[in-house]
Amino acid sequence: MDVDVCHGKQAEPDRLCWHHHSAALNAHCFAHQIHATHKRTATITAEPSPSAESTARVPLPLPFYYGWVIVPVAALAMVGTLPGRTQGLGLITESLLADLSLTRGAYATMNFWATVLGSLFCLPVGRAVDRFGSRLVIVVVSVGLGLTVIAMSGLQSSSGLLVLLLLTRALGQSALSVVSISLVGKWFDRKVSLAMGTFSVMVGFLFAIAFGAVGYAIREQGWRTAWQEIGLLLLCGLAPLAWWLVRADPKRCGLEGDPAEPTNSGRDAPQQVQQGMTLAAALAAPAFWAFALATSLFGLAVSGVGLFNEAILRELGFETSTYHAILAGTALIGLVSQMFTGWAGGRWSLRSLLVVAMTLYGTALVWLPHVTSHTALWANAVLMGAAGGIITVVFFAIWPEQFGRAHLGRIQGAAQMLTVLSSAIGPVLFAQSFEQTGSFAPALYGLAATTLVAGVFTAMVRLPRVDAAAVGEG
Repeated sequence: MDVDVCHGKQAEPDRLCWHHHSAALNAHCFAHQIHATHKRTATITAEPSPSAESTARVPLPLPFYYGWVIVPVAALAMVGTLPGRTQGLGLITESLLADLSLTRGAYATMNFWATVLGSLFCLPVGRAVDRFGSRLVIVVVSVGLGLTVIAMSGLQSSSGLLVLLLLTRALGQSALSVVSISLVGKWFDRKVSLAMGTFSVMVGFLFAIAFGAVGYAIREQGWRTAWQEIGLLLLCGLAPLAWWLVRADPKRCGLEGDPAEPTNSGRDAPQQVQQGMTLAAALAAPAFWAFALATSLFGLAVSGVGLFNEAILRELGFETSTYHAILAGTALIGLVSQMFTGWAGGRWSLRSLLVVAMTLYGTALVWLPHVTSHTALWANAVLMGAAGGIITVVFFAIWPEQFGRAHLGRIQGAAQMLTVLSSAIGPVLFAQSFEQTGSFAPALYGLAATTLVAGVFTAMVRLPRVDAAAVGEG
């Protein structure tokens, strides 16, 4: 139809047809754009559909952000992992072996497999945190761990020890650790470094108190009574406290996220509240493996050096009293470092802090076999304590900052599983080094080189980016 007709009445049907065709074309293009956008953001999602916990409200009206109530509760939950940790089990090892007539070799083998198999609980627990919320999961895990510890206190033979060791490792070192760390990460976004630094310091102080109290109870009442009391504290203390105070995250309580920092320009790609990458996308990101392997190497070294620290210092010519002093001093230095990292993490890049810490720790490891004086030994302890404090806080804080909070439980669970596995390998590596060479130096040199390489990899890796503008709140 020519232009002249288009101005007359005969053109009206054609105009209607043209408008109909344009609308259909626009709808098709819009659908195509939606499909393309969906493909681009398939690995970045908003938080899963809220569970029944979505109607929960905070139990206390407070003049400050409720996340600061969550932090001490999460710290208490982390201390509740004591009976499932190597240090906690170490408090009762000698008494347990004597009561059950068990050899050290048999117990070490049981403990190794309990740790390895128990680490597998990290992944399903992380998924449960994302799906059902931290409140329900922390209560269920606390009750399960409490019942397991009470059952262990009544053990009369070694026949059921492996199963109970597996459950304490699975529910304590793995599951309850994942829940407590994820809980803080779910509640903080802009101030996650400060919150995790505060959490770390609280955990350090509370563990110091707990170790002293449990050690005293074992000396005065015996390990069975002490272990039974720990189980009752988990059942009647932590579980009801968590049910009362814990909530999954601010969104499900109708709250906004944590208030903004005065400045956070140095941080790497802060995430928007409740958005983040899926576990599959995180595992596909080289940055996940850089951070996870760096912190796992630290866990491997700490478990090996920690278990054989007295023997390592004896090899260097130092007495047992020096070992005890260094142990206490390193812990104190680590607490100061954690406080510093909590403050610095909101101003500087967590990736940069991790690289600095890996460099310090690798230097300390390669230097340790050459230490000959008390002054050099204390200087080495300062390096190890400072590096350990930084790495601890970064391990807690890096996952929500870099990968978002929507699937934080799953991602944190995967990272925790790697650290638990590495902590099981560390003592074996150091023991093999000593048995084959008569010295711990080869293990220290090998770990030092690996740690420094991991630091370089972390410095160079490309960081993930979550496109918040392309993701809706789910």
